[in-house]
Formats: sequence, C-alpha cells, structure tokens
Amino acid sequence: MKELLAGINKYSNQVHPQKTDLFRKLKTGQEPHTLFITCSDSRIDPSLITQTEPGEIFIVRNAGNIVPPYGASRGGEEATIEYAVDGLKVRNIVVCGHSHCGAMSALLDKNLVVKMPAVGKWLEHAESTLRQVQAGEISVDEAVKTNTLVQVNNLKTHPSVAAALAAGRLRIFSWIYRFEEGSILVYDNERGDFVSPQNLGLRQEEEVERFAV
Repeated sequence: MKELLAGINKYSNQVHPQKTDLFRKLKTGQEPHTLFITCSDSRIDPSLITQTEPGEIFIVRNAGNIVPPYGASRGGEEATIEYAVDGLKVRNIVVCGHSHCGAMSALLDKNLVVKMPAVGKWLEHAESTLRQVQAGEISVDEAVKTNTLVQVNNLKTHPSVAAALAAGRLRIFSWIYRFEEGSILVYDNERGDFVSPQNLGLRQEEEVERFAV
C-alpha cells in the first residue's frame, strides 16, 4: 500500500498540475471515441498501449476480455457496452486479447481453476472459443486469437452494437497485445489473420477499414 500512497502523492503534486486544462475541460463531460474491451491482467495498461489521454477511451476489463452474448449475463459488461454505444456514441470498439493470458490457460485446462468456481463459471462465456480450439493441440496464444474473434461475434449480438453497425456509425476491431515485445497485432480482413499494422504503411483513414471486423 505504501507504493500506492506514494503514487497518488506524486500524481497530485506533479502529474495532475500538468494537465489542469484537460481536466477542467473534462468537468463538462466525456466524449471518448473508442470503447476498449480488454483483460484485467495487471500487465496491460490500455492508455499506455494506445498513448491516449483521459477522456479518449472508455474501458471494460474482465478476466479473458470476455463479452457474454446479449442476455446471457445481465452484468456490467452489457450495461457498459450499451452506455458506450448509445449514450456516449463511441465510433470504435476494440476487443484486445493478450499474450500469456491466464484466463485462456484456464479455459484449456480447467484443473487450474478447480478451486475457483466463480472463475470457472465466468469462463463458460468462452465456451465457443473452447469448442473451436478443441480439435487438436493448441497453444495459449492461438487460443487468445480465437477467443478475441469469438468475443467480437458475441459483441455483435448486443442490440445497441448491431444497430450502430447497421447505421454505419461504429467499427469493431480485434487486437492482440504482446506485452513482452511491446507490439500489437490487428486482425486484417484482407489476409484473414492478425498482422502488425506498423509494417503496412497505412496513411489514410480509409485504409483502416480493412481492420474492421
């Protein structure tokens, strides 16, 4: 706890004063452009990854960056997605998995959570992922890729998301964050695989559409 207390002291005295104008503006409300859905894993920092400021991204975090199909959970994810899309009018949603994901390890080996029934129950929302990867030996990182795309499909069952997609005011993207490398892989519809966008030389906003899933 002393580390946290030292951190908030540094934030209050050194960091926040440098962003006074930003937070004064944010007092009037928020207009995030992106809903960022990712894992609760402590090795992930969405704002660090995307180099965004407060007010730019609206965040959902849980074990395994899971999006239960609409009506399956009636939990915080469902409410937050609806508010982000219909209330805040975000223009993008990113579902971001990550390397060495403990939730995907547990999905592949239920023995890892045999003494954590709540975790096991939560992972039932990734049953579609499990069925798709059960065909043979598969690495955790491959399960992460499959799961991220499965959760995108679950996301599309939410009425607010489906309506926004139909109206052309929303795009969905699937990312994989490899924290040990500091790299991001983005699903590319043209290639049907995850690729590094840094290597594609994208310049125009229109070119980004190839990554919308």
